[in-house]
Amino acid sequence: MLEIIYQDEHLIAINKPHGLLVHQSSIARDATEFALQMLRDQVGKHVSPVHRLDRKTSGILLFAFDKSSEIAMHQQFMNGETDKEYLAILRGFSPDSMDIDYPLAKENGTMQDAYTSFKTLQRAEVDIAFGKHSTSRYSLVSATPKTGRMHQLRRHFSHILHPIIGDRTHGCNKQNKFFLEQWNMTTMLLHASALSFSHPVTSERIHLKADLHSEFKRVMDFMKMKL
Repeated sequence: MLEIIYQDEHLIAINKPHGLLVHQSSIARDATEFALQMLRDQVGKHVSPVHRLDRKTSGILLFAFDKSSEIAMHQQFMNGETDKEYLAILRGFSPDSMDIDYPLAKENGTMQDAYTSFKTLQRAEVDIAFGKHSTSRYSLVSATPKTGRMHQLRRHFSHILHPIIGDRTHGCNKQNKFFLEQWNMTTMLLHASALSFSHPVTSERIHLKADLHSEFKRVMDFMKMKL
């Protein structure tokens, strides 16, 4: 059963687990379960996603029940009228706060402006040697993307040399292997924790929050991090 965190007659939001695709995709033919079909079966009615989360990203995923709400919410996301917050655990000690202004290329090579702001919430130093270092350092950050480019947070954190732990495409393979060997952890530590938007019918400002999933909490526990 998917965790439903908001529902009315027009919209429904879930707290998507790590590893679950939003819908069927040709690039992940191994998958047999999808959030779209699971939610449709769970509530017994048609749903349409109004935005996307990567397969390995957990957190708030919003769907619409009707076409007009779907179109209105698509427009809000496209126009940057929603407020999104993500939690992530990064390699190394990240700056206290930072605005990343770094254009990203689309699949066709076209460059797009991309902006991310983040602040470091906590830092942890684990007493396990890694490479030439006698300890392993990590940071828990809160990130707010101002644009919605593909893999934006993953690519931006990689650009500033503080990749997200568990990111196989843009991250640090040595760290990912380290987490697998030390803690049997394969999850990407990126979570869509908060979302605010204007309701497409009532215009009320809706504020949603999604609790961290168990694997993210497990890593925070052994790093002695607390929100």
